[in-house]
Amino acid sequence: MKIIQEFKEFAIKGNVVDMAVGIIIGGAFGKIVTSLVSDIIMPPLGMIIGGVNFTGLRLVLKSATVDAAGVASPEVAINYGAFIQVLFDFIIVAFCIFMMIKGLNSLKKKKEEAPAAPPAPTKEEVLLTEIRDLLKNK
Repeated sequence: MKIIQEFKEFAIKGNVVDMAVGIIIGGAFGKIVTSLVSDIIMPPLGMIIGGVNFTGLRLVLKSATVDAAGVASPEVAINYGAFIQVLFDFIIVAFCIFMMIKGLNSLKKKKEEAPAAPPAPTKEEVLLTEIRDLLKNK
């Protein structure tokens, strides 16, 4: 029973919950970026380079064949277009994350640069300061 209690404490801690929320939001953000790249960025980029669709780019090493017995052998190809697509996805995701972290760091820096005014001395501190000054003068 003690292990179950320890697990509950671990699972309910803020760090674990925050991490889970981050993973879920990260997954959704990844889908948004994938759609941005494949649906918005890649079509004009493909048009600029001559209407090429990156996902269809490949180097065929061996064409698909059907032998005399009717057995089909699949095509063997290097799908470098799909790799280019994933590479663009990665670059855009990395850039977005970089910009978000840079923004968060600048907000943190602004908070650190504006230190709070020191609190006014308490009555005890004022009294102790006066006593110190009186003793110093003797």
